[in-house]
Amino acid sequence: MITNKPKVIMDYQKLAEDLKEQLKLVYPEGFHDNIIWFNDSKGQRISALRFETDEKIYMLRMSAERALEIMDDDDDFGSDYKLKSDVQKEYADKHSDVDYLPDNLDDDDDMDAADDDD
Repeated sequence: MITNKPKVIMDYQKLAEDLKEQLKLVYPEGFHDNIIWFNDSKGQRISALRFETDEKIYMLRMSAERALEIMDDDDDFGSDYKLKSDVQKEYADKHSDVDYLPDNLDDDDDMDAADDDD
C-alpha cells in the first residue's frame, strides 16, 4: 500500500457502488459507532467515516445520526443496523480479490467465520 496517500473528503452518496460494498464489509456492525472528527484545511471541524483503499484515504462526511439514516434506508442492513449475513457473504465473495480489505478489518470481525466448513 502507498504510505503517503491522498485524502479525499466526500459525501457517502458520491462513493462508487463497489466501494460502498467494500465499506460495508469493513464496518459490518454499522457506521454510526465509527465516526471520527477532524479539522479540514480551512480549520472547519468535520465528522466523517474513514475508509482506506490502496490509492486513497476517503473521509466520508457524515454524522452518527446521518450514518443511522443511511443504514436505515439501505436494505443491506437489518433493523439492528448490522450488515445482513447473506449480504456480507455475497460481498465478501465478490470482493475477495481486493487486497486492502483485510487491512481495514478489525480483529473481532468474523467475516470469514461462515467460510470455515473444512
